[in-house]
Amino acid sequence: MYMMKSLLIACMVCITQIHAFVPTGGKPNFARSQIKTERHNILDVMGSMMKNFGKKARASHILVGPKNWDSQEEAKDRLLRLKEEVGNDPTKFAEAAASNSSCPSKAKGGDLGEFGPGQMVKNFDKVVFNEDVGVVHGPISTQFGEHLILITERTGE
Repeated sequence: MYMMKSLLIACMVCITQIHAFVPTGGKPNFARSQIKTERHNILDVMGSMMKNFGKKARASHILVGPKNWDSQEEAKDRLLRLKEEVGNDPTKFAEAAASNSSCPSKAKGGDLGEFGPGQMVKNFDKVVFNEDVGVVHGPISTQFGEHLILITERTGE
């Protein structure tokens, strides 16, 4: 029942987003290709929601943001050294996050809490919902910088 309600709400949101392109009583202010692109994006999101319905994960990360490096390679090298130092030990990872991460989550040892698919950026999400739990992964590149990710828990599989 909950899944049906969620799907209905998702469909309503998608329809609303498509109708937002058409001003009331006026000509549409978009190109046909734009609607096709939006429709495909919406269908991709809905497909992902259905495929991952009920899944949740908890992860911690160490972020080296662009302001903290001279080059992307330097950031990756720094994270590879940290990865080697911490291994897959959650305590060491939390300590490394607290002293090396440029994310505010460093105050909690890099813990990002629980989240569902699609709540994080694509590259981050892909790792958290597809790779092994209890293992440090990375460096992973996103628009926020370079990350090491420790997946601590995943449910709903």
